[in-house]
Amino acid sequence: MTHLSRTWKISLAIALIFSLKITKSFSQKTYISPIINGVNSNFNYGKANNAMKSYKKDALGIMAGVTFQAGITPVMSVVTETYFVMKGATLKTDNPLTVNKSTLRLYNAEIPVLARVHINHLYINAGPYVSYTIGGRIKTEGSPSIPGKSTGISFSNVTDGFKRWELGVQAGAGYNFRIKKTALALDVRYGYGLTNVSQDAERYNRTFTISIIAIKPWKTNPFGKKRNSKKKHRLSA
Repeated sequence: MTHLSRTWKISLAIALIFSLKITKSFSQKTYISPIINGVNSNFNYGKANNAMKSYKKDALGIMAGVTFQAGITPVMSVVTETYFVMKGATLKTDNPLTVNKSTLRLYNAEIPVLARVHINHLYINAGPYVSYTIGGRIKTEGSPSIPGKSTGISFSNVTDGFKRWELGVQAGAGYNFRIKKTALALDVRYGYGLTNVSQDAERYNRTFTISIIAIKPWKTNPFGKKRNSKKKHRLSA
């Protein structure tokens, strides 16, 4: 079991504990906020994953962009984000794929769309994402028999080539809280790539992120206004 899998299960257990204790819901806010945080990533190597397991090591990257939450109902909102994210993985020495220790970095523009359910201060969310690989680099350490090298990745349909587009799903949980006058959200999320990003060997992205998001709700909620006006219309009818 990888480090990402263990961390994800712990985070999910914490979220379930909170959800059992908190039952009261409140009206959700609409906001847009910047996000800047670290990303823990790795690959699932498909049929070769068991053979690669002992050589796999998580790679750390960054994520930077914006998140937008649209409050729809007292317990439901829709979230979409646009951000730059660094994905990838490290393989230890003597691995079956690159032999020498190597680190692969992929630079992606990514957009998830998530359905978010709120239970008081807690929320859970899930949904699909689409990702476009802008570029990448693979660095392989040298040895007496194989020289080290650092090269940019190719998107041609050749050995060691990669694919631009990726589809996957994200799921996670979060908690809204206040520090003095500032509203914050602690968001924990797991990304599960569904498409192989490599032309030859199987590589499916797996990511884990923990974000702290500063929340500044809109003074007027256009989504809530439509809902309220419909209620008034029904009452007056």
